[in-house]
Amino acid sequence: MRYQFEDYALDTDRRELCRRGDVVRLEPQAFDLLEYLIRNRGRVVSRGDLIASVWAGRIVSDSAMTTRINAARCAIDDNGKAQRLIKTVPRKGIRFVGTVLEEEAGGAEVGSRPSAPYPSLPDKPSIAVLAFTNMSGDQGQEYFSDGITEDIVTELSRFAELFVIARNSSFRFKGRSPDIRQVGRELGVRYVLEGSIRRAGDRVRIAAQLIDAVTGAQRWGERYDRELKDVFAVQDEVSRTIVSILMVHVNKAEAERTLLKPPATWQAHDFLMRASDVWSARNADDPHEARRSLYEARRLLDRSISLDPNYARAYAMLSQTHLVAWAQPLDEDHLNPAALERAHRFARKSLQFGPDLSIAHAQLGGVLSFEGQHEQAIAEFEKAVALNPNFTDWWFGMALLRAGEPARAITVIETHIRYDPFCSPWALGQLGLAYYTLREYSKALPPLRELALRVPSKRQGHVWLAANLAQLEQLDEAHAEAAEILRIDPKYTIDGTQRKLALFKRTEDIEHFLDGLRKAGLPEK
Repeated sequence: MRYQFEDYALDTDRRELCRRGDVVRLEPQAFDLLEYLIRNRGRVVSRGDLIASVWAGRIVSDSAMTTRINAARCAIDDNGKAQRLIKTVPRKGIRFVGTVLEEEAGGAEVGSRPSAPYPSLPDKPSIAVLAFTNMSGDQGQEYFSDGITEDIVTELSRFAELFVIARNSSFRFKGRSPDIRQVGRELGVRYVLEGSIRRAGDRVRIAAQLIDAVTGAQRWGERYDRELKDVFAVQDEVSRTIVSILMVHVNKAEAERTLLKPPATWQAHDFLMRASDVWSARNADDPHEARRSLYEARRLLDRSISLDPNYARAYAMLSQTHLVAWAQPLDEDHLNPAALERAHRFARKSLQFGPDLSIAHAQLGGVLSFEGQHEQAIAEFEKAVALNPNFTDWWFGMALLRAGEPARAITVIETHIRYDPFCSPWALGQLGLAYYTLREYSKALPPLRELALRVPSKRQGHVWLAANLAQLEQLDEAHAEAAEILRIDPKYTIDGTQRKLALFKRTEDIEHFLDGLRKAGLPEK
């Protein structure tokens, strides 16, 4: 059997680990451990599992096991801090979380992703835009190349005739040299755009090429040498060229409509890109680091708005920082009405200056949902989708769920996952919670388990999983999750949860969820 993941191939017949064709040296026991993790990637592997399978039941010390795990991680360019491929689940074990393609020794493909087959190709031209490579020789310019790439994704998304993969998923391949055909399979797209950006002073060089991900053939390539102030024109030209290649006809009115007008000055956009880079890279598992990212993003957004007071995109992101600070325990803004009011005010500002901006409507929809204005929230998300048919956001599914529409929430979230295959784990949590609300506990279990595995340090994933396990009468596991909740947050009570759930429209949905928590054995007060 041959397992392919990222730039690596693990051949169990030859007992070789190769990276881009070069053999990687790996001690036999570490090889066995890596193979076992990959074969069992659909679950968490316990210490007992490893002893039974890799060490054949022999007694082994914790330090010896840790040494072998570290050796396996090192061989695939991972480590205990990054945990990009081998993830530690506290008090439970470890799990291989990378995307794997299985092939028989003869080369026949027999398997793929850990929990689902590769997405099928949509019935319209589909494309993923990989993060453009920063060729400036300065890591400090990384935000610039990422920002340009994200803007191209946004421009392409305006065209209803295209299926465009979300930035979150396409950026998963950043910093790697993946096989474009494998990228196409994993993301379920026919075409991939890749390129590079070199910035020097007031000049910028952008190179881009469009590749057929099925055949690997290049369909188009171009290089642009422009002044920095003309970057917006380059983004537009790249987008329109791709559209003209992928489609026979383009609606002229749609092609000429400018959905995202560039701000009054280049500098304002530059600060927005810096803020976006900081905000998207924040480490939500480290409260101190999350606070630092929050404040730095706001500082950069304030600079952007000071240069262009009418910049709708900057106001939308600023609103998001305040909404997240209200929802998450980062500082004194947690559940502070003043923070929610600021989020609302900045969302309205974004909409004032960008009435045709999808993210402005979606941001306001998110704020309104937390304010308990359910119908208005749904209306704003619907406007966002009407303006841009490629726009998807799992927060829309959350708003529908809070409004008492779980079936529709499932449809919205599943659509989002198709556009963003490597979406936020919280999207999976909302999907599981929607199935829970419909009392389809067996369907709710896989996404809720996945959430708890991917963010083990966050209490909420364990809360939802505990309630669902209790409703399935899997009480031993439910009690174990309850214990984990109290370990993470010793002050946790059902009464505190109930106050937060008061934002749900239907009383029966709140009572149904609290019933699961009581069955799981969590304290009432």
